[in-house]
Amino acid sequence: MMTSSIKSKIKSIRELKNYTQEYMADQLGVTQAGYSKIEKGKTILSYEKLVEIARILEVSVEDVISFDSQRYFNSFNKVRGNNNGSIQINSDNSAALKALYEDKIVLLEKLLSKTEEELRRYKEKFGEI
Repeated sequence: MMTSSIKSKIKSIRELKNYTQEYMADQLGVTQAGYSKIEKGKTILSYEKLVEIARILEVSVEDVISFDSQRYFNSFNKVRGNNNGSIQINSDNSAALKALYEDKIVLLEKLLSKTEEELRRYKEKFGEI
């Protein structure tokens, strides 16, 4: 059986990536129940399988082994305010944070575009409010 720390690290990284157990199972070519056994430590995890899991999670095996969720969250939570009410984030993961915000902006722009299109159709059908 693998150590508790490796299984919890795999689960933590998977959850941070917003990957489901079903997705991981599909990528590994196993059932969801089979993948769940990996995260629960109920199956022996070969090095080859660990390499494959790391590849799917887009991290190195060393990253999985050395993953420290407390340190990860602490690096994201170094937030300090200043006297004008704005927030500054001090993070070693600024590139990852920037990517998250850029993704969020794209989604919000799509939502705004869809809302504007629905409003335009409403106005065509019912006239101005």
